[in-house]
Amino acid sequence: TNAMYMISSSKMKKAKKILSDTEPYFYNMQSAIARILRHIPDIQHPFFSVRHLIPTEERKIATIVVTGDKGMAGAYNHNILHLTEEQMAQHPNSMLFVVGQMGRSYFSGKNVNLDRDFLFAAQDPTLSRADDICEVCIQNFRDGTLDEIYVIYTEMVTPLRLETRIQKLLPLDIDSFSWAPKPGEEALGNRKVTYVPSQEQVLNHLVPGYVQGILFGTLVESFC
Repeated sequence: TNAMYMISSSKMKKAKKILSDTEPYFYNMQSAIARILRHIPDIQHPFFSVRHLIPTEERKIATIVVTGDKGMAGAYNHNILHLTEEQMAQHPNSMLFVVGQMGRSYFSGKNVNLDRDFLFAAQDPTLSRADDICEVCIQNFRDGTLDEIYVIYTEMVTPLRLETRIQKLLPLDIDSFSWAPKPGEEALGNRKVTYVPSQEQVLNHLVPGYVQGILFGTLVESFC
């Protein structure tokens, strides 16, 4: 048991370091999007489209569920699956994307259709795997197959306190992007900025990377 504890602690520290190493890039990307929205507050862009013309009960919603690959983890998997079932009860026609063997086994046993089963394990989160999930989300949201996308995962607040979270991936909420200039950057707020080839194209490049960063963070948090 002590040996297993030491190995687990080592893996957790390694995963946390990977996440902390990517955070500066992720937050700078978030800041860049916030600056664009600050200069163009009335921008109309597909990634921020709330599909308000579609009634709530008719919106096509997808939920990405991050579970573990094994049991005997206390309430870890139970809490994730319980929150997922609550989400599906609110949106009966929602699509289900699953990461992790426990989620696959649970929903398969209940004859719940898995619209997309990411077959890789939950125990080795990488940017490449986050990008695979992100690509599916972006493509389905852009072509109108999906109107809203959520991810359900577990956040490690402390090693002894875990919180089950649900977060909306798309559409993005403009109000959630607030830009606070760093010391020496105050003048940027009043500077005229030109985006090449256009603001829309710049956001087309930035937003997928931002969504990928969120997904990678959820995978690493869940793994920890």
